[in-house]
Amino acid sequence: MLGKLAVRNVRRSARDYLVYVLTMTFVTALMFAFNSIIFSPDIRQRVDQVEIMAVLVGLATFFIVIIVAWLINYMVRFMLEKRSKEFGTYLLLGLKKKEISRLYMRENMLMGAGAFGAGLLFGVLLQQILMAVLYTMIQTDYEVHLEFNLWCVLTTAGCYGGCYLLALFRCKGRFKKMNICDLMSAGSRNEEVRESHERAKRWLLPLSLVFLFLFGLQLFFGGLFGGWNGGTILGFLIGLVLTIYLFYTGLASSIVCYIRGEGEGVYKGQNLFLLRQLSSKIKTMRFTMGTITALFMLAFLGSTVAMMFGDYQNKVLEEKFPFDVQVYSGNVEDDFREELAVIEKESRIKEAYRYRIYTDKTAQMNTWLYTHLREFGNMYVTRDGEPDWKALAARDDGCYCEFDTYMLLSDYNHLREMLGYGKVSLEENEYAVHIKKRVLGETGDFSGQLNVRGKAGELSFSRYYTEPFSQDGHNGGDYVIVVPDGACELTPYYAELAADIEGEALEGLDGRLDALDKKDVYSYLDWGEDEEERSGPNNSCCGSDSIVSYAAVNLVRDNVIPEVKYMLSSIVFPCFYIGLVFVCVALTVLSVQQLSDSAKYRFRYGVLGKLGLSRREVAGVIRRQLMAYYLCPALFAAAIAGIIALFISRKFIFYTGVETGVFQYFGISFLLFFGIYVLYFLTTYVQFRQNVESGD
Repeated sequence: MLGKLAVRNVRRSARDYLVYVLTMTFVTALMFAFNSIIFSPDIRQRVDQVEIMAVLVGLATFFIVIIVAWLINYMVRFMLEKRSKEFGTYLLLGLKKKEISRLYMRENMLMGAGAFGAGLLFGVLLQQILMAVLYTMIQTDYEVHLEFNLWCVLTTAGCYGGCYLLALFRCKGRFKKMNICDLMSAGSRNEEVRESHERAKRWLLPLSLVFLFLFGLQLFFGGLFGGWNGGTILGFLIGLVLTIYLFYTGLASSIVCYIRGEGEGVYKGQNLFLLRQLSSKIKTMRFTMGTITALFMLAFLGSTVAMMFGDYQNKVLEEKFPFDVQVYSGNVEDDFREELAVIEKESRIKEAYRYRIYTDKTAQMNTWLYTHLREFGNMYVTRDGEPDWKALAARDDGCYCEFDTYMLLSDYNHLREMLGYGKVSLEENEYAVHIKKRVLGETGDFSGQLNVRGKAGELSFSRYYTEPFSQDGHNGGDYVIVVPDGACELTPYYAELAADIEGEALEGLDGRLDALDKKDVYSYLDWGEDEEERSGPNNSCCGSDSIVSYAAVNLVRDNVIPEVKYMLSSIVFPCFYIGLVFVCVALTVLSVQQLSDSAKYRFRYGVLGKLGLSRREVAGVIRRQLMAYYLCPALFAAAIAGIIALFISRKFIFYTGVETGVFQYFGISFLLFFGIYVLYFLTTYVQFRQNVESGD
């Protein structure tokens, strides 16, 4: 009998809590699809750094499991309270508490198993979409095929089942402590709204807004509270958490005070009814609303970060590696014979060009950049604003070589021709600077700070060039000074090989070049110093890129770009993963809360109908009530996340050189969120209206 009763109750619960069941199905599908990336043998064969994705997806899954466990625990407890009178009646009819507890656990396990099974089926489809996107990002063809890895299924089942069992056992313990009286009154406990000290508590609303304003000022201007340090960061984090949760206490009290004060809009239309509904709901759910706001905020930020790195892949990555193949050697006499033999064995070379980077044994350009770029802050500057020569001498960051890097005009024009750029002309007494657009955008024109000496005297500055030019350690780090052949006294610094090949390079060509293991790759230059005085390889550098940086001795464009894209995808995918799950969990709680109270609202909206409101007007009131309830945590979360997202977007654009609007990343994230929001809102609205009108 209990088995049949459990099946009947599962059908009813699945209908009443359809949004929750669908969300758990979607979460299962997401877990399965993302776990399949970790266990996919094809990806492990194609990508060397598969562990990066595995670690970050695993970390994302850890946080998702915590939130899903909270959702399941919340829903199991919520359904227990809603059905408490039913269980109290079972006790009165003679059923034992142990039997009722077992019945309730069986119902939830059946409903959870159904959602899990449907989620696995949907997850197979989602897996194909996810794999196709990932393979496209790493520039590899993907053939649709099913991968039903046992470890992937077990991992997904373990995460999902663990959350369910933990929530059910907690609920079982709570159920054992309840008697008939507790069960009969549990369902109406949250309906009790106590109003006290509302005038004092309403000040929490403006205080929350003031804190957000100060938080924004500190983020964007930094020096408001003495800059960022451990104490400031901890203080603002605590303040942000308190603000998120206390905001709703202040909002509910402000609405109550507005009603008591008979504000101007209280008696317009159905405002009194709506304000009373909203204030009572926020009061009884203020902790839950705070948690939902935090989930929305994290979802916004996760999506924003994913958009940033996705945009970087599309706009910057292709420009970072303009040559098909480029090889560095610290030995200025290297003829690259071995490298050319490897390249020719793997592909057909259209053109290979050997050249040298030179130096004048000065470091004026390096010093200026070290003391003016924001990446370095005040690391190499004294309190008087002068270069800190002691710190500069002891630096070991590898951003720039020990001395400034130069290139001859003939080599420069040959490389420009290989890349399809126009030819550059310089007079005998002129020089040019090829520099990253990002760096020049920060520094502006600083040619007046340079003093380039030629054989016949000081050279005059011609202009800057900012086309993509492989300046992460090959053609200089961030910059190279271009001078006419024979115009300056220069010393060869290191050697370079640039090659243009037909078609795409074969997979693993960069690995075969690395396998040459040439001992002189990072050779020391001898400036007349003793061996003991040499502190390190002073003719190698990597540039000042800080967020996404990639420097290597051997660069093969068609090998490097997919590799870097996979590493960036290791950030993009988990961030979207977290964002989607957090949004769905938060919206599920909002929807279930409203739909579960539909019976109570049926009576209230019935009264409105008897007072003269038409069915259309009642539908409008329902819509406004749901919109206020849905928008409250969403807009508050958007305000907090917007401040943080704009700050990190501005920093990301500044440090990476991505040419995009600072509002774009958060704007796209907001639109994505709004799309999911509309789906949940419409589903809730339709179901809520049906439940209310069914009693007409």
